[in-house]
Amino acid sequence: MENIDNMGRNSLEALSRENLTDEGRKKLTKDILCGVATICCLAVGLLYTYVLRGSYPVVPQLLYFIGVLIEGVPVIVAGLKGLFTKNLTNAMEILVGIAIVACVFNRELILALLIPLILNVVHLLEERSIMGGRDVIEGLKKMQQNTAILLEGESESVVDVKTLKVGQRIVIKPGSGIPIDGIVLSGETNIDQKSLTGEPEPAHAKAGDTVYAGTVNLDGRIVVEVTREHVDTSFSKILKLLEGSENISVSESRLIDRFLAYYIPFVLAVAGAVALITADISKAIAILVVSCPCGQMLVSSAPMIAALSVSTKKGILIKNSKFIEELTEIDTVVFDKTGTVTKGELSLSEVVPFGDVTPEEILAVAASVAVASTHPVSRAVIAACEGKEFDRTLEVREISGGGVTGTSKDGAHTVSFGRREWLAAHGCTIPDDFPAGAPVSMSYVSRDSVLLGCLCFNDTVRKNAAACVEELHELGTERTVILTGDREEPARLVAEQVGVDEVHARLLPEDKLNRLRALTQSEHSVLAVGDGINDALILREASVGIAMGAMGSDLAIESADIALMNNNLMNIPFVIQLARRTRRIIYQNLVLSIGISVGMIALSAMGVITALAGTIFHNFGAFAVLLNSSRILRLGEK
Repeated sequence: MENIDNMGRNSLEALSRENLTDEGRKKLTKDILCGVATICCLAVGLLYTYVLRGSYPVVPQLLYFIGVLIEGVPVIVAGLKGLFTKNLTNAMEILVGIAIVACVFNRELILALLIPLILNVVHLLEERSIMGGRDVIEGLKKMQQNTAILLEGESESVVDVKTLKVGQRIVIKPGSGIPIDGIVLSGETNIDQKSLTGEPEPAHAKAGDTVYAGTVNLDGRIVVEVTREHVDTSFSKILKLLEGSENISVSESRLIDRFLAYYIPFVLAVAGAVALITADISKAIAILVVSCPCGQMLVSSAPMIAALSVSTKKGILIKNSKFIEELTEIDTVVFDKTGTVTKGELSLSEVVPFGDVTPEEILAVAASVAVASTHPVSRAVIAACEGKEFDRTLEVREISGGGVTGTSKDGAHTVSFGRREWLAAHGCTIPDDFPAGAPVSMSYVSRDSVLLGCLCFNDTVRKNAAACVEELHELGTERTVILTGDREEPARLVAEQVGVDEVHARLLPEDKLNRLRALTQSEHSVLAVGDGINDALILREASVGIAMGAMGSDLAIESADIALMNNNLMNIPFVIQLARRTRRIIYQNLVLSIGISVGMIALSAMGVITALAGTIFHNFGAFAVLLNSSRILRLGEK
């Protein structure tokens, strides 16, 4: 018995690849031990009959019957539960259970033993062939750190991650996984965030930046303040979301449920008719065995697992069945502007001089006061002046809603940089037609109340925004729209740059929602794309909502049907292609599995396939479905 137990454990280690839960390990161990015990009953019975030439036929029959009890009874019990509860996931057990009982009454105990034994072995191999959707999730789970280095004063101690509280400080050393969400207090490093965002390039993290559980600290020692407890980290919520995604029920899977409700009575009727007409119960048993709907059970689940695997590796989280049902029908795409089509970061686009002053001089004057401000406009100016010399000696004062002003140490000169109205109110004369035709954000520069010129700023368009919109049109999208709270001019400029068809500006969140409802009520299937925070209303209301840059945003994950953990706009046309291919393969699987089942039933009725052969042949449909579904994985390689 010890040898059998060791055999079971060794087989378990070889098959599980450490990707099973404790419950799964116990079930697999039990299945292997039952299989080994059944094989022993069969081997001893055959040895007694054909080698030892035993004179008591009841001995091998008893051994075979024990084997039937070990392997067959669990199948029969599951089949009875399926009959009484009308649980169609037990369709295979219902048909096989009837076949086992028929074999016992026909005194074919070896066949009654072999049918469930071979089925379990083949299904074990089949389960290991379902593309590894679980492998993706279990692989992510292994990235969770169980311990952390707690910093208290100057002392360090190793603690369980689950005990960490908000506000505590932890040390993360180079090469270590980040155990919890937090803010960097000191140190700099590069973070491998591929597990969450799908992006291969490391992200640089310094003091003030947020780091996330499930990522890896590559090369620097950092001290991090905990901002979320273990159960609330983005990584924990993503894992729960992924595990829930495996059980997505699409319309095609409900179609299979309705099909099986008619399929089982049909198979029983055919088996009964064949037994009556041919007076050969072995043909009826063969029909019951080959008709097991393994392929039909995998029609939608196998493609969904493959799609889940592909999307997860790209940092795309799929939450519900809209992925299949509605994303394939999208004809209108609505974008938020700031933070979605653009980076939400201002950049200097042009310097417009007034008079004889040079652009370089205007920029240097503006930088001399912008250096003391944290306003986005000031940060854009300093970024544009990187590596350039400018005066840093002014005494600077920031005026809320106006701008910044600086005075030289001797008080002889004053520099102002800010809004047009603010400078005009402080004695600076600005002509009405200056600058002409600039559809952008502008800030003006003056020295001693004399206008020097203005700086023009644009929100930085994401580098792949135009390519995304172009591919959406190629995929059949009829209409692309920007809904933004920004001004009309900069919004239209962005739309022209990326190729969006329509722009609606100066919209509050409620206004965006009303515009979206007008589109959906006009029989358009609308995909809404936003940053998941100020766009929560339209993400919920749209046919499908996609949240951009959802890492760390609870609202993004809750509001959207699909969450992109990175800011790669090309993942939007990709996920539409993925949905279309998944749906197409589901329909192909349906035709494949039904066609193979009908063919097998016909061959069994004619006596071409025996019951024993049917235990293997009936899996052709399942393996055909798995092989066809695996084509989805190729999309992720592009």
